[in-house]
Amino acid sequence: MQSSKDPTYTINRKLNIFITIDDLINCKDMSRNIKETDSPNHFIVLDAIERGIRTLDKISKATRLDKSEVEMVVNDLEVQRLVSRTEKRKLFRTNTEFSTSETGLKLLNSKKRELEEKAKELRQAYNNGNAAKLQTFMNTNRAWVPFMLFSGLMDVLFFASMMSFMGMTMNPQEIAISENSGAASDSGAGTGTESQEQVSAGEAGSESWGGGFDSSVDSGMDFGGDFNFKVLS
Repeated sequence: MQSSKDPTYTINRKLNIFITIDDLINCKDMSRNIKETDSPNHFIVLDAIERGIRTLDKISKATRLDKSEVEMVVNDLEVQRLVSRTEKRKLFRTNTEFSTSETGLKLLNSKKRELEEKAKELRQAYNNGNAAKLQTFMNTNRAWVPFMLFSGLMDVLFFASMMSFMGMTMNPQEIAISENSGAASDSGAGTGTESQEQVSAGEAGSESWGGGFDSSVDSGMDFGGDFNFKVLS
């Protein structure tokens, strides 16, 4: 056993303390990263930036998130090097714009692929009338529904129909995202509540909602992996 009077003992002890502190810092940073990159709102903002919606005001308008929250999220993404900031000078003002990094794009696409599979399972469960599986999805993944609607992974009309089938109502964020998706579509469709009424009336087949998928309740969704979005200004 090494004596406490041995000079190397003191050095080794200090090194161990430093290593322990570094490990704690790294663990804290890792936990922070996991928490932030597993946040649906972070992915909504990241997806908006990837579409070309690059200023705080426009991101806030497109995502229906408060500007203060968007600013906080963007700062988190920038710290993690998932987005980069650029100052663009115009006549009498300077605009701050954001763009996704290669790492940010990879993370975004990875999350989309993961949720794409869940959306397929959800569609299949709905077509089979499997209410128990739909309820399980809502219990475990509902926090991700706004991102799925915003990114087009889930069709707004399908979601409204599913919620009606389950006897559930949309929460405020789901309604806001649905309204934005409806406004972006060429059909001129309205809110999630109107969507449910259209489904009940059997009018779903002729409408196209903002996700870019076939909105017919009985049809399959196109999950080809290409995400074509309209820029919301």
